[in-house]
Amino acid sequence: MSRLLLCLLPLALLAGCDPTADEVLLGTLEWDRIGLPAEASERILHWNVAEGDPVVAGQLLLELDARRQDARIAQAQGEVAQAEARLSELRNGARVESIEAAQASLARSRAEQLDSERNFQRIAALYQRKQVAIAELDRARAARDQASAATRNADAQLRELTNGTRPEQLDQASAALDAARGNLAQLQVGREHLSVRAPRAGRVDALPFKPGDQPPAGAEVVSLLVGEQPYARVFVPAKQRAGFKVGDGMRVFVEGIEQPFAATISVIRSEASFTPYYALTGDDASRLVYRAELRLQDASAQQLPAGLPLRAERADHEQQ
Repeated sequence: MSRLLLCLLPLALLAGCDPTADEVLLGTLEWDRIGLPAEASERILHWNVAEGDPVVAGQLLLELDARRQDARIAQAQGEVAQAEARLSELRNGARVESIEAAQASLARSRAEQLDSERNFQRIAALYQRKQVAIAELDRARAARDQASAATRNADAQLRELTNGTRPEQLDQASAALDAARGNLAQLQVGREHLSVRAPRAGRVDALPFKPGDQPPAGAEVVSLLVGEQPYARVFVPAKQRAGFKVGDGMRVFVEGIEQPFAATISVIRSEASFTPYYALTGDDASRLVYRAELRLQDASAQQLPAGLPLRAERADHEQQ
């Protein structure tokens, strides 16, 4: 037995000194993920898909209760109609009946002014002959001035009607109409988003809520896995970072699958991260790593689920 141990010890030391052992990168299999939020806190009416279903771009995934939003849209449509009517009224100007009424009011005011002027002249003549008190003269003068002011007011009202609407009022009414239309358009877009649709082709990964639930606004209601191929997310130790570059060929061994997958390094982060949890042993606990992504090239990888553990090594590892 002691002889056997002595024979195995050099082999173990040689295995520990294997220069390629450090080039194995650990990580997990990932897909590009899209989270679709709830635009408003409304009750989920029903699902149109299930977890794991493939979907195409624009496909309806779920419906949120839209009754509250429909009421807001109806109110906004009424505000738009009101603003349109107001702008049309200002553009058309005063009605003929309003102008005729203003003309009649001006004629009456002029007649009253003429009568007040004549009465003032009579009272002034009597006052000159000392036949009336000065109080009577003051009252006649005040009545004349009031009638004159009423005539000027009626004349100004008539000219306001006949001159048309001021450009500033038209601009204000036009701006109010634009604001009402913008609010309506915003509400209509919000209404469309209550019907949650797939922004691109992919596969349903998770449906966190069930029909009847009322998720808060902004909560993720659908998680989609998208992209043509999955990728391996691995971590490169700092001492090995200089030996890897974008475009390098790699081999990826996915847990549970014997045949490795060909892959290419597509991304290596320039900022270091902490060592991942599965490397927190011994001296590795204090090392920094750089996150990298390896795009799998084999068509069979399209069926792999996300989250599987894996290891990656250089494509020429065996040749070395």
